[in-house]
Amino acid sequence: MKPIIKNLLFLVLGTSLFFTSCSKDDSADQETDETTIEITDLTAEAAETDEAADGAFNIVETLYVETEEETRTSENSLFSDCVTITLSSENGITFVTLDFGLGCELRNGDVVSGIVDITYGPLQNDTRTINYTFDNFTFNEKGIAGGGTIFRERSNLAGNPQSTVNKDIVVSFPNGVEATVTVDKEREWIEGVGTGTWEDNVFLITGNRSVVFDNGFTQNSEVTNALRREATCRYFVSGEVDITRNNGNGVLDYGDGTCDNVATLTVNGETITIILRR
Repeated sequence: MKPIIKNLLFLVLGTSLFFTSCSKDDSADQETDETTIEITDLTAEAAETDEAADGAFNIVETLYVETEEETRTSENSLFSDCVTITLSSENGITFVTLDFGLGCELRNGDVVSGIVDITYGPLQNDTRTINYTFDNFTFNEKGIAGGGTIFRERSNLAGNPQSTVNKDIVVSFPNGVEATVTVDKEREWIEGVGTGTWEDNVFLITGNRSVVFDNGFTQNSEVTNALRREATCRYFVSGEVDITRNNGNGVLDYGDGTCDNVATLTVNGETITIILRR
């Protein structure tokens, strides 16, 4: 009987070790899956924050261009009839207020509400400094608070209009998440200059930004391959960004020029697909 008991003991121990091993493997796999999901979600929210910040800024820059640099008919304007634009001037300073009311759809499909206040002084050597603030403003269901400054050049070294942008804003998501965004960037207008319509405008964006979420997650980004923004697409269509975050770094790639809501994040040789919401 002793050999039988001994064999049974080995069988029980082996079975126990097998299930313990499986349990550890399953736990590790689950932890990996949860980490991937967390990275994906946080990267998507940071990218969506960047998209919203750039979209809101586009409203400011487009209003300035339509007011000061080009003559357009109302049909060719980005702004539809649901926005009230008020202009005034005092001692050489221009004051502009855009009031989108409780909700207004622009001609590019973006839906906004609230108020944007813009001020700027006289043109000096084909440059101008523009100040702007957002008041109870929303952009595609995301709240935008704060503001910034624009150093506007009519012609850079390449002969294109360019804006150097500094801004500090807070982006609020519908789920209650908030992100503080600090941006230093250059936005070069490379196509559609002087055509009299917003639809063919294309911009290249470089620079860096910091996004800090209210849960402590921080992401710093530096554009290494200029982000391409086409006026008829609500997403960046191409470009690469090096990102550094709490737990590592990676590369965010916005694609090959196709207008879609797909980007990829590469971390430690692994590529993850990121789906951007509106």
